[in-house]
Amino acid sequence: MGTVVRIIQALAMTAAAVALVAASCGAGAAEDAPGRPTIRTNRWQEDWSVLADPAMRTAPFDPIKYVPLQAGVPQSYVSFGMTLRERFESLDAASFGIGGAKPDQHVLQRLQIHADAHLNEHWQLFVQLEDDRAFGKATITSVDQNPLDLRLAFLAYVNATEQGTFKARVGRQDFDFDLQRFVSSRDGPNVRQSFDALWADWESGPWRFIGFVSQPVQYKLVRPFDDTSNGSFLFHTFRVERQVLGTNELSSYYSYYQRDDARFLDAAGLEQRHVLDIRFAGKLAGFDWDLEAMGQAGSVGAKQIRAWGAGARAGYTFADVAWQPRIGLQLDGASGDRHPGDGKIETFNPLFPNGYYFTLAGFTGYTNLIHLKPSLTVKPMTDLSFMAAIGLQWRATNADAIYVQPNVAVAGTAGQGSSWSGAYAQLRADYRFNANLTGALEAVHYEIGDTLRRAGGHDSDYIGIELKYAL
Repeated sequence: MGTVVRIIQALAMTAAAVALVAASCGAGAAEDAPGRPTIRTNRWQEDWSVLADPAMRTAPFDPIKYVPLQAGVPQSYVSFGMTLRERFESLDAASFGIGGAKPDQHVLQRLQIHADAHLNEHWQLFVQLEDDRAFGKATITSVDQNPLDLRLAFLAYVNATEQGTFKARVGRQDFDFDLQRFVSSRDGPNVRQSFDALWADWESGPWRFIGFVSQPVQYKLVRPFDDTSNGSFLFHTFRVERQVLGTNELSSYYSYYQRDDARFLDAAGLEQRHVLDIRFAGKLAGFDWDLEAMGQAGSVGAKQIRAWGAGARAGYTFADVAWQPRIGLQLDGASGDRHPGDGKIETFNPLFPNGYYFTLAGFTGYTNLIHLKPSLTVKPMTDLSFMAAIGLQWRATNADAIYVQPNVAVAGTAGQGSSWSGAYAQLRADYRFNANLTGALEAVHYEIGDTLRRAGGHDSDYIGIELKYAL
């Protein structure tokens, strides 16, 4: 306990220091003002044309947020920006200490710099560089560290008419669908996921149609500007969305996923996966819900794929009660391989998960899983929220392994022990200091089941403190 307290104190002091530095750089000067854009996770979605009005330029960095290109054309400008995220983590051990992993305390740093050129109301050119570092991390992978590289570089076109709105993008970009269970820009880990792609969509009334062909970017952590994409890794999608019962959303998509040299416990070789997904989400009278199911078919090498995954989140918010408590319930499931050696592979592939759908700790992967999670969220202040949750986990089949994020099999668990994987407690706080600076604190304690304990694992703790400053 004393060690944990010292860790929290040290991280809190560091977080406070970073907050002071950000504040001294003008973070507090850009408080929300009527008409000013909100800083987004995907920075290319921001519209700074409101700063064409000199009266709106009230923050220190506004001269670089709006640099006009054509006099008298507010939609023609260049905007420059930066995002710095610092996350301090303390983890007992990855994969519960199985395989010799030891306690790990480290700092993850993500620095992004971008230029966003709006040539006119139709054309946009966006470029973003990203530098990701992992200081003190025991095992560094391609999702932890990536020296300076090109994260985004695309040309976008938008044309709105009475019939609808057409949008297109070509170049290096990112995608995220819905809660980002399976298709995300991977904001949880340090290195975000990009795609070299051609994207188009058409929006008309309650309908939206999306199609893209892409090569996911493959990250290398050796030297700057060494990331690549090629025909060995493909991801193509066609998606249809429809607003129903008001603004509630019903959507479905088909995807083709191909990867050379894929490896699973019971299969290896060329992976060709056909994906069908359907989702229904919305809000009504205090209730909110998000229901999604995915089926997968295809092949890995000579073996046929038959896999499924599903997720449900629902809750009720007491909007008229102090702190606006929300009671939530989450249920997730994903198939595992029930009969190794039978010529079929039933191990679900979560595709491009976001890394924080369950927790930031990385103890849970969306493969061979049954997961039940009740939660309580309260908001003592407009910009402050607290969440407490308990997660209960089982395997869908004992014949397959227990998996940690994203879909890594824990050694010594396949075909061993019982279906019970373990339980965890999660506490999280999120605070928005001002328009530019946000912070989060998350703590997770995982009590493992007998299968993990017999494989050499132990109960594990995670503590993370995160600060993100954007201008």
